[in-house]
Amino acid sequence: MARIVEEIIVKAPIDVCFDAARDITYHGQTVWPWTQERAVEGRIRGLIEDGETVTFEARHFGIRQRLTAKVTSMNRPTSFVDAMTKGAFRHLTHTHEFAEAAEGTLMRDILDFSSPYGWVGLVFDKLVLERYMRAFIRYRQRALKRVIEHQKMGRTS
Repeated sequence: MARIVEEIIVKAPIDVCFDAARDITYHGQTVWPWTQERAVEGRIRGLIEDGETVTFEARHFGIRQRLTAKVTSMNRPTSFVDAMTKGAFRHLTHTHEFAEAAEGTLMRDILDFSSPYGWVGLVFDKLVLERYMRAFIRYRQRALKRVIEHQKMGRTS
């Protein structure tokens, strides 16, 4: 199984960051534009809650695919976890963690995943998918940071 951990500081309160990260409305704006990712089933806009599902449709590696994830735990405003229930991975869990920091909020994404197909999937994970998923998460973190900081979500000033 592969694990990716990425962190970013956002100049906003923890509750604003927590809600923005689980807001399906922002998802399509904060992922690579060429994937054309969008929510198509389940919670398709607004704040996803504990126990809810969302199905995303996107193009990755030139293939249109769907991934359904369910929020399996939520501890507002410090963490939530979503896990794939249907999709191309053998296993995918995304843990979102939030901590107050001097500069605002530390947002941490932890992605645990594995591809199907035994040793072929393991090799694919190591040679291709880990780098791809790390870049995907980094892009989303930076884009979400811009949304939060520049669209004045929940700002008090």
